Amino acid sequence: MTVDLLLGLQWGDEGKGKIVDVLTSNYDIIARFQGGPNAGHTLEFDGIKHVLRTIPSGIFHKSAVNVIGNGVVIDPVVFQKEIEGLAKFNIDIKKKLIISRKAHLILPTHRLLDAASEASKGKAKIGSTLKGIGPTYMDKTGRNGLRVGDIELEDFKERYRALADKHEAMIAFYGVELQYNLEELETEFFESIEEIKKLDFIDSEEYMYQAQKAGKSILCEGAQGSLLDVDFGTYPFVTSSNTTAAGACTGLGIAPNRIKEVYGIFKAYTTRVGSGPFPTELFDEVGAAMAKVGNEFGSVTGRARRCGWLDLVALKYAVQVNGVTQLMMMKGDVLSGFDTLKICTEYNYKGKNIAHFPYNVEEENVAPIYKEFKGWKQDLTGMTTYEELPVELKEYIEFIEKELEVPIKIVSVGPDRKQTILK
Repeated sequence: MTVDLLLGLQWGDEGKGKIVDVLTSNYDIIARFQGGPNAGHTLEFDGIKHVLRTIPSGIFHKSAVNVIGNGVVIDPVVFQKEIEGLAKFNIDIKKKLIISRKAHLILPTHRLLDAASEASKGKAKIGSTLKGIGPTYMDKTGRNGLRVGDIELEDFKERYRALADKHEAMIAFYGVELQYNLEELETEFFESIEEIKKLDFIDSEEYMYQAQKAGKSILCEGAQGSLLDVDFGTYPFVTSSNTTAAGACTGLGIAPNRIKEVYGIFKAYTTRVGSGPFPTELFDEVGAAMAKVGNEFGSVTGRARRCGWLDLVALKYAVQVNGVTQLMMMKGDVLSGFDTLKICTEYNYKGKNIAHFPYNVEEENVAPIYKEFKGWKQDLTGMTTYEELPVELKEYIEFIEKELEVPIKIVSVGPDRKQTILK
């Protein structure tokens, strides 16, 4: 029996989908434990790019069962479209995909609430993707939410109406101009609910327990990144769930002492989408080059990602909070061509040098302190062994390993599953 965990260590977009896809053949079950459909996982193989929003990244492998855990919030409309997009690949969705009854549903009015709330904030916006995820988690913690299991109840539509009516009253409270046709949105919603009912709903904590007893190997897949964790991220510019290792326990019902390996995914540099502090952000041609070469645009939202040098202070913090046992460095190929590379090793925090991640990392409080490295010119995308990599990249990798005291086991040199070097 193996329960391993894979999660992002930065502000999301680290390339988790690719690594889950690479590792899936080693596992019987791939289980998503938190987040909603704003978190696109991109997989690329056989010349085709796939973007998954809610469905776990093991769906393309023949043997793996994919579980959507109780910590996930599901938009039935988005979910149905995602399933329809997989139809051409002859995947037996009913056999390969199961859903926790305790997962919460994103209603059309959750999306409207999200838009009304964000519009009311003006310049103080937090950069919501407007997918209704925040309001859904608010209903969850406020004990108002509707869950997948409620679909099976005879009074589901009455429960829906009561919550939707409450939401409309809240939307009116914000006092912003919002154009929408709720009747149209609800028709689409209930049609999608009928499609979801064709899948198997499970009591996921019992399913996961029995799978462990039966000796099944399980990979828990996180969404977003550790610095977007609602408790440990750069609050309030965070997501609404626990993206750190603890979220796998609460999002799937797995006991903490069952988790063995914690795979931490990070980019060779740093990116961030939306608002919020970003100590190593670059506003020059170097940052622009990273964005262009790295194709730094959100896989679901299309939003441009802000780019900057690798922040080792933040990365060390994420490694500690998650108990990471193995590291995987993504997009090493993007750094090819720069004469000089930099890694932030400390912050000057209110006039004092510190090496830990403080409560507030807004730019008025924090200035990054860098160590410089010599760059390399070689194209990495065709390399297949660690020995082939430029000596400068090896020095870059070995410095990170030494500072974090955790080995880097995988170096990704391109988006395709084949462009993955095992170290």
